[in-house]
Amino acid sequence: MLWITRFSGFFSAAMAVIVLSPSLQSFPPAAAIRSYPSPIFRKAPVVFNNGDECLSSGGVCNPSLVHVAITLDVEYLRGSIAAVNSILQHSICPESVFFHFIVVSEETNLLESLVRSIFPGLKFNIYDFAPETVRGLISSSVRQALEQPLNYARNYLADLLEPCVNRVIYLDSDLVVVDDIAKLWKTSLGSRIIGAPEYCHANFTKYFTGGFWSEERFSGTFRGRKPCYFNTGVMVIDLKKWRRGGYTKRIEKWMEIQRTERIYDLGSLPPFLLVFAGHVAPISHRWNQHGLGGDNVRGSCRDLHPGPVSLLHWSGSGKPWIRLDSKRPCPLDALWTPYDLYRHSH
Repeated sequence: MLWITRFSGFFSAAMAVIVLSPSLQSFPPAAAIRSYPSPIFRKAPVVFNNGDECLSSGGVCNPSLVHVAITLDVEYLRGSIAAVNSILQHSICPESVFFHFIVVSEETNLLESLVRSIFPGLKFNIYDFAPETVRGLISSSVRQALEQPLNYARNYLADLLEPCVNRVIYLDSDLVVVDDIAKLWKTSLGSRIIGAPEYCHANFTKYFTGGFWSEERFSGTFRGRKPCYFNTGVMVIDLKKWRRGGYTKRIEKWMEIQRTERIYDLGSLPPFLLVFAGHVAPISHRWNQHGLGGDNVRGSCRDLHPGPVSLLHWSGSGKPWIRLDSKRPCPLDALWTPYDLYRHSH
């Protein structure tokens, strides 16, 4: 397969980690996380420092910073930590990356302490996200995991982050970055609010119900637009334009309609498509090799899409840490393993 040729060295090293590492344990339950300071994660193997060619990083409002937003919760914490580790390992100027971690309120202090113990010196802020903000707007979905309030935190980044933060990269917790994140940061959005890899060959109609397409008052929203599917797990967002245009309210409006009309089935994705599809600044597909979790097909293994790779994304129901721990990994799960800092038992 082509991806094996492209990733021969990386893949071989990753497979060696799996073969040589001790037997993998399941990710600890919430009770174990909350018993911190138990040694749940290893400290990052190195301190990530800027090179001489990097600009001074400073505080959160420093214009030379790269801003990255990721959610943190107990269930996906192992994935989030691996994502952060991958970004730091491949960044030329790691001290110039500022992380914005969105958490549910009751876990703020615990998760902040964990992050500081794993990544000493990491530049980050923690933001409380109250589930009540969206609980009354969430509808049932094809997977229960898609109904969690924290999935909708990306809708509120413009309100949660400091007003001086005018741009942010939003990343899901089930991915790793294998390139310098600054390259994605420098993407030009032009007049657009968000940028993301688009997939115009996808059957766009399947993201909405037949009732949606049969009602002109709904389907008419795409009139004059060429809507393409994009995955909301990797987005570059112009927060200044977002705030000015009131885009959080626009998304909430569609969520309110969904509560009574049932116009889609896929959680937090369709409202973004309704507001932004056809108005997205296209980004190279290398920045979201998505679907590695098999989408919504349990036990499905996927290959990489053709072309270069800068980001691997296990979107879907199959997460690499769960499949590895259960001794049923997919081949590409080996590419996630080198960034895993969970402390395995011997």
